[in-house]
Amino acid sequence: PVLSTIRHFREEYEQHIKYKKCPASVCQALFRSPCQNACPAEVDVPGYIYLISQKKYDKAVALIRERNPFVAVSGRVCNHPCETKCRRQDTDESLAIRDLKRFAADYLLINNGGYPLPTIKPKNGKKVAVVGSGPAGLTCAYHLARMGYEVTVFEALPVAGGMLAVGIPSYRLPKDILKKEIAEIEKIGVKIKTGIKVGQDVTFDTLFKEGYKAIFVATGAHKDLELGIEGEDMENVMGAVNFLRQANLGKINKVKGRVAVVGGGNAAIDAARTALRLGADEVSIVYRRRREDMPAHPEEIIQAGKEGIRIHFLTNPVRLIGENSKVKKMICVRMELGEFDSSGRRRPLPVEGSEFEMRVDYVIRAIGQNPDLSFITDNLNLQVGRNGTLSVNRDNLFTGINGIFAGGDLVSGPSTVIEAIRDGIKAAISIDRYLGGKGIIEEKIREEEGIDKVKPPQENIEVQPRVKKLNRRSAIDIRTFCEVETGYTEEEARKEACRCLRCDLQLE
Repeated sequence: PVLSTIRHFREEYEQHIKYKKCPASVCQALFRSPCQNACPAEVDVPGYIYLISQKKYDKAVALIRERNPFVAVSGRVCNHPCETKCRRQDTDESLAIRDLKRFAADYLLINNGGYPLPTIKPKNGKKVAVVGSGPAGLTCAYHLARMGYEVTVFEALPVAGGMLAVGIPSYRLPKDILKKEIAEIEKIGVKIKTGIKVGQDVTFDTLFKEGYKAIFVATGAHKDLELGIEGEDMENVMGAVNFLRQANLGKINKVKGRVAVVGGGNAAIDAARTALRLGADEVSIVYRRRREDMPAHPEEIIQAGKEGIRIHFLTNPVRLIGENSKVKKMICVRMELGEFDSSGRRRPLPVEGSEFEMRVDYVIRAIGQNPDLSFITDNLNLQVGRNGTLSVNRDNLFTGINGIFAGGDLVSGPSTVIEAIRDGIKAAISIDRYLGGKGIIEEKIREEEGIDKVKPPQENIEVQPRVKKLNRRSAIDIRTFCEVETGYTEEEARKEACRCLRCDLQLE
């Protein structure tokens, strides 16, 4: 039995034994609180929620930024795994952790004009290059700058932010919010150079010759996967990542006619809602599995439905038909679910004789993406995995080539923003150790604010559901990119923060 459990649950064993982590948040001795344990970036969730309840919003943001520099961004687009482990849901509902984070960040950006500066060590005279300005790259740069390194970020796109800037629509993440948070990272000394493609405009060898002692590569996963069907090469058939990039950069500002998006992830939902805002007459999503199988965030699926986007479940395209190189029809088949596959979901199988056609003027494929590995030149012997991602030592993100580390979607494939931030933290720690440091990210606010000395809440917990945000907008305008989700007011945020059970406190 023991050997059998090791074979089937090896990752669980390794997490507990090797990393002293309990992914299920069951082994209390291995973590401070379930919410913090569930956060890939290990942000002190109960600590900053307590500070919000005490109106110490500057300290709350500073505490978050000891780990995660993207407070306002993750307060909007994080998939909040912390909330799934909140013990408050055993009584009523989990805390609105993401909304509280957003409130604290917005409060400071609006009322204080920015964030308090983090602790920064004296300059150590060592230079580090970061390739890619997405969440992984900028998080790494932020922490290395805090450790005293001179950090320069090289970005191929004309704007900084990576997928945050060109992959997430502004109705979810306003451009001004992202720019302000990037400015806060630049404020501590991080230099960002846009429009420079490493491997083409400048080589890795050149960077080392210019005095950079280490390089962190975090170029993301920007290459759309193809459907592999007839007619896919027509001019009005485009990948979701490419479509969103062009829309975010202002190169596509009008879409006409009927749009069909193929896929069920966040990119599919974002592309569909963006097409609607760019003027499409009708937008449909075609997905080969059921609604409950969609990897997109549930709240995004609900909002897409409210905006009039129709989702065709258990449907798959088999070929595209066009005129004058432009798609006009998408031939689809109905699907039925068979046995479970490696993803843990039932495999969709075509139903014989179920073929039908959809009239379309534009097709956006959103079935996944791979990293663009064009930066790998002949003399750079980096290892590539079977799924097109870069192979690294997952413990320290070392590529096997002296001085070169890699992380984020480039290594994991498409993942979440908070997981990219986790890799940025890990990379900064590993690079610091590689260059002779101790690899310690300074965290002192919890102790300074006496968060552990607070008297715990009463044992008899009263039922108090999550504080609902008042709808302060009359209606969502689907013809503009105005932010859809509103944030908490100060009163709402403090009331919600006071629901925290303080699972982090150790009872004597």
